[in-house]
Amino acid sequence: MADSQPPLFTVFTPAYNRAHTLGRVRDSLAAQTFTDFEWLIVDDGSRDGTAELVEGWRRDSAFPIRYQYQENQGKHVAVNRGAALARGELFLTLDSDDACLPQALERLAWHWRQIPEADRPRFAGVAGRCQDQRGRLVGSPLPRPIMEVSALELRHRWRVKGELWGFTRTDLVRAHPAPEPPKARFVPEDLIWTPIALTHLTRFVDEPLRVYHQGQADSLTASGAPAGHRRGLMLWHRQTLNLELAWFWRDPLPFLRAGVNYARFAAGAGLGLAEQARGLTSLPARLLWLLGLPAGRWLAARDRRRWGG
Repeated sequence: MADSQPPLFTVFTPAYNRAHTLGRVRDSLAAQTFTDFEWLIVDDGSRDGTAELVEGWRRDSAFPIRYQYQENQGKHVAVNRGAALARGELFLTLDSDDACLPQALERLAWHWRQIPEADRPRFAGVAGRCQDQRGRLVGSPLPRPIMEVSALELRHRWRVKGELWGFTRTDLVRAHPAPEPPKARFVPEDLIWTPIALTHLTRFVDEPLRVYHQGQADSLTASGAPAGHRRGLMLWHRQTLNLELAWFWRDPLPFLRAGVNYARFAAGAGLGLAEQARGLTSLPARLLWLLGLPAGRWLAARDRRRWGG
């Protein structure tokens, strides 16, 4: 593909020591019925021969493969780097241990083109369902086969559970980078997607597109609350309280949890009570934090006993 003609999709894969699973991603891309894409891999400091593996594929690939190495900084930094480097109009993250169905890109492109061109500035992208490696659908079905709503409405009004998968316009991902706090090894991706959802719709489609391989969690998003994760988790729960409270009466439980977890991870990150309060932008957000403060401080102490720091 000539440099003068950018692809429709950048399929972006952040990777950390995933040489043993990246072949699954490559094979699923090689099987795509739609070929107007590039594959961009940002390697977050792998030491398992990922660079050599990708170079071998790149020499013989029928589709463009681009590789970028960075010192280990976490998936959020890899996403920011990937968005900056992407040549495609549409940014599609495909994790290093998953795959997509052969018609996935074709269907995503078809749904995008069903949105009238004049309306597309109002839309962030298109997303569909996931299935596991045995073909079983993951999560709850959509209330309708096609829904054009914000991701926040889908979550809080319609209570759709389970992971959905699709693309976001590259310009929007670039305009909403994940924060990169010092020494933070994990920053939840909702810090990118929620601000976009405040102002843009997504076309959600009730059809499987991605294959989720259970039991093989991406090592860039390890669970738990060690010291390197607490600041990113604090920012995520603070964002929920600051940006999503319009949905409280539709779906109060996530906001009650956010109050607890904001107090928990803010304390774990070393923020005093005054600084925690200043981080909240409304009286209702501060009230939820105050309600969650006793439980949050107890959980922060437990985290320190369990994880140190």
